[in-house]
Amino acid sequence: MCGFVLVYSPPVPSSTPVIPVATATLPAIAERGVLVPAYRREALRARIVHVGVGGFHRAHMALYCDDAAAVGSDWGIKGLGLLPADARMAAALEPQAHLYTLTERGSASSTTRVIGSIVDLVVDAGDAGGAVDAGESGAARHAIADPTTAILSLTITESGYGEPTETTPRTTFDVLAAGLDLRRTTDAGPITILSCDNLPGNGDVARRAMTAAAQRHSNALLDWVNEHCSFPNSMVDRITPATTDADRSALVDQFGIDDRWPVVAEPFKQWVVEDRFVAGRPPWEDVGVLFTDDVHAWELYKLRLLNAGHSTIAYLSALAGIEFVDEAMATPEVRSFLEQFLRTEALPTLTEIPGHRREDYIAVVLDRFESRGIRDQIARLCIDGTAKFPTFLVPTILGQLERGGPLHRSCLALAGWARYLATVPEDEQAFDASAARSRVAARASIAEPHRFLELDEVFPDELRTSERFRAAFADAARLLADAGPLRAMMA
Repeated sequence: MCGFVLVYSPPVPSSTPVIPVATATLPAIAERGVLVPAYRREALRARIVHVGVGGFHRAHMALYCDDAAAVGSDWGIKGLGLLPADARMAAALEPQAHLYTLTERGSASSTTRVIGSIVDLVVDAGDAGGAVDAGESGAARHAIADPTTAILSLTITESGYGEPTETTPRTTFDVLAAGLDLRRTTDAGPITILSCDNLPGNGDVARRAMTAAAQRHSNALLDWVNEHCSFPNSMVDRITPATTDADRSALVDQFGIDDRWPVVAEPFKQWVVEDRFVAGRPPWEDVGVLFTDDVHAWELYKLRLLNAGHSTIAYLSALAGIEFVDEAMATPEVRSFLEQFLRTEALPTLTEIPGHRREDYIAVVLDRFESRGIRDQIARLCIDGTAKFPTFLVPTILGQLERGGPLHRSCLALAGWARYLATVPEDEQAFDASAARSRVAARASIAEPHRFLELDEVFPDELRTSERFRAAFADAARLLADAGPLRAMMA
């Protein structure tokens, strides 16, 4: 049984010694009411190499692997960082033997546990898109080529699947290609490449990016990838805000535990995966993972309701000075706007999954957004808008154009993004890998709203040439400029 129930633990007295997260302190941590791994971590083998060990991975795949280890699996994770920033995570986790705490925090209660499934974390940077070639030290190549490695998994964000450019001549997939080529030449066996990013058909997207990089490398590698690699599609879901100093302090106050980089997440989690693993996998079905041949229907629910819901309120809330998602949901104008968008614009574009009503999914989304437990940041939702909107919102707009349905709230969300890019100081904006060009279009749109639609990486030809969409976007931009975000959301 992989679930757990913890009773309320009162804050430890101030005189109680603070103990660090470490292998030797696990018994003492357990005595303070925190679940710790009961399995032998030394028995885990690093069969999974994961690129991009951030909060989401540690609250999602690493948790499922921890649960699987609790029921007898020996599948562990070796993290692989390809960016200079990943060195911070490695430096935090290494003294803790890569252990960390995960707090699942709801509005009324929370539970905390120690996760032990990550057994190593190596950083191989330079970076995957800068002047220095990631992979030069060999750590990435050798991790991927290790015969023990059976799954190469990824959380590299939506922007990590692009083609090389003048400013990014070497992509993450070029680094992975070098590792796969070493695997090929050493006859280390087949491998599954598993995307855990929020992309429709993320396995198919990963396959295209990987085969393109393999072709840039050599025809021999391209042939090997086509024959020896599988790319399952998957849908991942869990709201995981960025870790704050307040999260670290809460662990000290509640349990007397010092964790350099804890993770906080909502109680809800979901993972839907195609069962196409050419070199084996953990028994994830025993710990709540749903294996299905129809991931697409599930990912559309998530992308068009949860992810689009986040992006739809993100920039308008930021313009209104709202800092947290639960605060946005407590603002009547925002909540009404979001609910109407989900019910009248997003829902009609979805085919219902038998036994899983669209209305029920919307109710769960609203409940999750309202949770006061995790204090999800509006700023987090504003990251990488240029990459997110084409996937999260544009398909809904195209569907509504085809059916003659409403567009107003979708257009207002896009107008909010444009105004955010144009008016919020750059050093206060959330990161966007394509921000420079998007800001130019946004600033031009202040005087001429249609100029924003020239951003062709976001707006396909069908939108840029649609008179109905162009008029609706211009109207939304003018309404936002005249009325402000909250009044505009109620119009």
